[in-house]
Amino acid sequence: MKKSFFCLLPFLLFAIGALVSCEEVEEASEYDNWREHNEAFIDSIRRETGEIYVATEEDVQRVPEGQLFAIRDWQVSTNENAYYIYCKKIKALDDYTTARRPLSTETVSAYYYGTLINGLNFDGNFSGYGATDQGFLDKNDAEKAPTDFDSPAEFDVNGNIISGWSIVLQYMYVGERWIVYIPWQCGYGSSRSSSGSIPGYSALAFDMQLEGVVEDED
Repeated sequence: MKKSFFCLLPFLLFAIGALVSCEEVEEASEYDNWREHNEAFIDSIRRETGEIYVATEEDVQRVPEGQLFAIRDWQVSTNENAYYIYCKKIKALDDYTTARRPLSTETVSAYYYGTLINGLNFDGNFSGYGATDQGFLDKNDAEKAPTDFDSPAEFDVNGNIISGWSIVLQYMYVGERWIVYIPWQCGYGSSRSSSGSIPGYSALAFDMQLEGVVEDED
C-alpha cells in the first residue's frame, strides 16, 4: 500500500502543479497587454466623442444628457501631447441660472463608483454604472443610483486626487451626475495604485454625482 502511494506521488504532484499553473495563466491572461487594451478602450471613446470639446462654463451647460464630450486635462497635457477626459451627463440640470460649480480651492461632497475597463469595481460609495455599461445609462434606474443607505464622500478639488478627478470636478455643477472615462495618463499613470487594486496603465471609468460644495464653517 505504501509503495503504491509513493509510486503515484510524482503523478499527483504533477497534476497539482498543472492545476496551479492553469489558474496562474488564467489570472494573468486577463491583464495581458493591459496597456494596449486600455488605450484601445479610450481610443474607441474618443472616436465616438468626435470633435465635441468643452472649455468654458457655457460649453458645459449646452451639452445635453447622453452626449459624449471631451475636457482637456491641463494638469498633465504638454505642448507635444494633449490628454482629454471623456464625459457624458447621466443627469443634467433643468436650469443653470443659479447653479453652483466648485472652485479649485474648495471641498466637494460626491457619490462615485469606479471601475476598470473590464467592469471590475475598485472603489466607490454607491452601486452605479461602470465601464461596460455604455449605452445603458438611465438616470431613473433606482438600482443604479445613490440610496438613503449610501453616504457621499468629501474631496478637496485640488487635493490628493488624480488629475482627471480634479479637472472634472471644476466643470460639474451641483446636482449633476456624469460618467467619465479617464485615460491612464490622467489617472494613476504607469504605476499600480497605492491600494494595489488598480494596475498600471489603467483607464478608469467613474459614475459621479456631485452633491454639494462643503461650506467653510469659519
